[in-house]
Amino acid sequence: MKPLIVLLIAFLSATLILRIANGSFDLPFTARIAMSSMLLFTALGHFLFTDGMALMVPDIIPFKKEVVYITGIIEICGAIGLHIPQFRILTAWLLIAFFILALPSNVKAAIEQIDYQKATYNGLGISYLIFRIPLQLMFIIWVYLSSIEN
Repeated sequence: MKPLIVLLIAFLSATLILRIANGSFDLPFTARIAMSSMLLFTALGHFLFTDGMALMVPDIIPFKKEVVYITGIIEICGAIGLHIPQFRILTAWLLIAFFILALPSNVKAAIEQIDYQKATYNGLGISYLIFRIPLQLMFIIWVYLSSIEN
């Protein structure tokens, strides 16, 4: 829920600021600013809640903490890459793949009721997926429309 709130607030703020500053709207640009803000916000979680996020990594994958750190770095690189014209489309496709590849971790967290912030097994459970799967789809569509299709 928090990433969605960050995404929407960043989008509305960037849109308003750009409108005031330039007198016009550039929705793909403000959508990329919002996605970058959300990615930086979620990347922070990889470094603050490493132990809990490591619980989410599927059992088949070794070096769980390292994977959490690397995926945090990937999110930071994605946030930057969306604003470099030469890398925007490649970054967008890689972020789409990243969002798809992250879904098994979210499924595992739901099934095992992982609370990644506390590194416990007292999370929301399966009901979490009712929100999370559509949210992942929204992130994919957001990146596609703001960075590839525009």
